[in-house]
Amino acid sequence: MAQATGALARERRYGKTQRRDRWWLEPVLVATGLGAFIAYSTVSALLGEHWAFEVGPYLSPFFEPLIRPDWLPDWFSPALFILPAPLAFRTTCYYYRRAYYRAYFMSPPACAVREPAGSYSGESRFPLVLQQLHRFALYAALVFVPVLWFGALRSYWHDGELGVGLGSVLITVNAFLLMMYTFGCHSLRHLVAGGLNCFSCSTFRQARHRAWRFVTVANEHHRLWAWTSLIGVGLTDLYIHLVANDVITDPNTWGSF
Repeated sequence: MAQATGALARERRYGKTQRRDRWWLEPVLVATGLGAFIAYSTVSALLGEHWAFEVGPYLSPFFEPLIRPDWLPDWFSPALFILPAPLAFRTTCYYYRRAYYRAYFMSPPACAVREPAGSYSGESRFPLVLQQLHRFALYAALVFVPVLWFGALRSYWHDGELGVGLGSVLITVNAFLLMMYTFGCHSLRHLVAGGLNCFSCSTFRQARHRAWRFVTVANEHHRLWAWTSLIGVGLTDLYIHLVANDVITDPNTWGSF
């Protein structure tokens, strides 16, 4: 009886699996990648005025659009006005929830790997019930799509002249990646046409179907856009910081600065 109980306990222990592949590798990589971005973005945002974030026509995407009223104290970073919206959107994103639940909470560690024992309540209790705010975070994220594209177009115009620099290219690519990540959102796909039973019943529904097909293209590669946009916005911010603080020189057609 004791042997049977011991065997059952070993079978039910946390992390038990018959998988022979390196199932733990993805959670480790995700934890490392997200941890590095969280650490970098926190430092970048909080330094604010102490680490220049704007040079020529370039403005870091962490500070776009720039909100800097006269009454703002020097120690308060303008990025703190901007980052809560995209942070809420990414934190509650369906893909990122899967990623960091596995990477940080090990719930579940991976497919076919035993979870911790206990009752399962899903996201019905506090604080995880706040994940249901994702659809509202989406509305805020959509506002930033044209804002980022406006910043991208502005980056080609300096001192009344049209030109291009490496920073312009990075800012434009960043705007595209963030747009594709936002348009690939599962909530947006459902919002566009998820509740329709007939796509051809009216001209308006046909238009919604075309929009649904477009966002579906982005949705099919949502994980790809999630990671490329995360890496892209971090690299773009870092590049502009380095140029603005005279660490490197930006090659451009206006004359390097």
